[in-house]
Amino acid sequence: MTNEGIRSTDGLIETLHLEKLVPLASTFHCLAHVDICGVCVRDSPAPASVDASDTAVLETARRLYVLCKEDDSGELVARAYPHIVKVFQRFTSSGSTIRPSHGLTLLAILQYFLEYGESVLHDTDPSLRQFFRSSLSRLYADPAVAKATLDFLNLNKTRFLLYFPSLLPQFFPLLLKIIAWGDEKLDDAFMELLPAMMGPSSFLPLFPAILDLPTLVLALENLENRSGTLISVNGAAGRKNPAPEALLALMDEAYTGGVGGGEAESGDEAESTSRDESDALFADLLKDENEGLPERHWAFPGMAAALQLATGSTQSARLKHAIKVAPTLLQIYFDVGLRDVNDSLTCALLPIIFWRVDAMFPDKEFCTEARRKCIEFCLSAFKQSPHFIAVLKKPIMDRIGQPYTTVTKAELGLQLCWAVGEYGGGGASHKEAAREIFESLETVLFENLSSCARAALHTDTLEKIPGAMAPGTPAQARLLCFVVTAIAKLATCHRELSPRARVGLAKVARSHQVVDKALWRRARDYLGLMHEPAVCSSIMGSSLGYRNHPTNLQWEEGETKAVANIPFYLLGEKEGPPFHDFSLSDIIRTAD
Repeated sequence: MTNEGIRSTDGLIETLHLEKLVPLASTFHCLAHVDICGVCVRDSPAPASVDASDTAVLETARRLYVLCKEDDSGELVARAYPHIVKVFQRFTSSGSTIRPSHGLTLLAILQYFLEYGESVLHDTDPSLRQFFRSSLSRLYADPAVAKATLDFLNLNKTRFLLYFPSLLPQFFPLLLKIIAWGDEKLDDAFMELLPAMMGPSSFLPLFPAILDLPTLVLALENLENRSGTLISVNGAAGRKNPAPEALLALMDEAYTGGVGGGEAESGDEAESTSRDESDALFADLLKDENEGLPERHWAFPGMAAALQLATGSTQSARLKHAIKVAPTLLQIYFDVGLRDVNDSLTCALLPIIFWRVDAMFPDKEFCTEARRKCIEFCLSAFKQSPHFIAVLKKPIMDRIGQPYTTVTKAELGLQLCWAVGEYGGGGASHKEAAREIFESLETVLFENLSSCARAALHTDTLEKIPGAMAPGTPAQARLLCFVVTAIAKLATCHRELSPRARVGLAKVARSHQVVDKALWRRARDYLGLMHEPAVCSSIMGSSLGYRNHPTNLQWEEGETKAVANIPFYLLGEKEGPPFHDFSLSDIIRTAD
């Protein structure tokens, strides 16, 4: 402990003008008591170490806050304020010499500012930002500072949302470092704080940041191995902000169906090595402040392999923790998004999900869980706001019609196909969008039927139409089942499409020699239903269109309707007399 440090500690205590005797805890015996006059310290030996000095300062700051709270006149608040500000400025300007105890003291002072800042005309917002930039950016890896910071932010969460709404959305990348480098003890506090990080400026970039939480752990471990420190240089100073270009790419993808940077690029970027690309991704993830939508580093085809190489043969404890907690954070993010976020932001998020659902950290367990949550959110968003289908018709059809080179692409395409049919292409009022989607589905259907026919004629050399799936495979049969169902449901919701739907379904029904039996039966059944419009509307109708039509059954009210409880799959496998040995009274629940 230097003489200068001892003098600074004694000076702090001597300048705290207290109105009453403050006996300190016996643990801090270096401060026997503070004089009633508040100008000197009696019987106060010099602290024996840096830790003792820092502990004394922290305890004094906390005690001062309690005394100010007990002072109804407010005189003590005004008298202590100049000295508190000096301590705050000294600690935040300490730079590389800042210690974890300084961070804890700064949090105690910030609590003082939040409580009494208005009475002393102190603007707390710059102080909060100064703490994040100068102190937390260096101390986030310390367990005590990390826990105290999360507790402080949760304690004042309502105050932040009311008076500093842009603070947490601006610094969410720095807060993500806390959970990435911390352990499970911080999980609950971080999950409680996560909704407060979601603002208009952070909602879109927060999704890829949470999805890349395991990659952030790799970036931090790489930083520590290379430089021996966890303090990163913010890349914003030397790099153009990618937000405007990323936003334009997103708009292009949403409204014109462009790839928006989702494919591998040519030129200089195509010549980048996998290490260069992973380093660029790490640099983006290590930033402390929200810079908008990130660049699409995952467009590089070798990114997953590069991250797998960086991971090594075994995963660290921190990486395992991130893999475990990230899907839970995604679920919280999606729940809040569906509940509180406006339609414009939610709609803009969907194309990002379409792309990132097949571009994430290469861990099998993590990928499975994260992709499931992403697809479930997409379906929930379409259910809550069906008109999104009409707005995003081009990126949706791009995903349905793309080559299904991975299981994830196939599953996303099939689920989007289901949503298109279930919600009538956006509803009865979006006829033009429904017609365009219908035409795209027709193209997918006819291309795949053509490939089936070619496969039947040339069994030795199976030709494949570009964009179509491998002919005759179960995957292709499953795709076509979804497509013909969507076509039939669209035609039921939009009656003007019925003639074209009958033509397509009839073509499938006539192709029974080259298509899967299940597909042929489905097309034939749909043709039969379409000859009975009222029945077809009840069974195949969109959950949006013609819902309250007198001839429609409300299937969710099935407990009080006799035929609604008969499962169709029990009756759909055999023709002729009933093959079951139960009576209808066994399976029909009578109304009370």
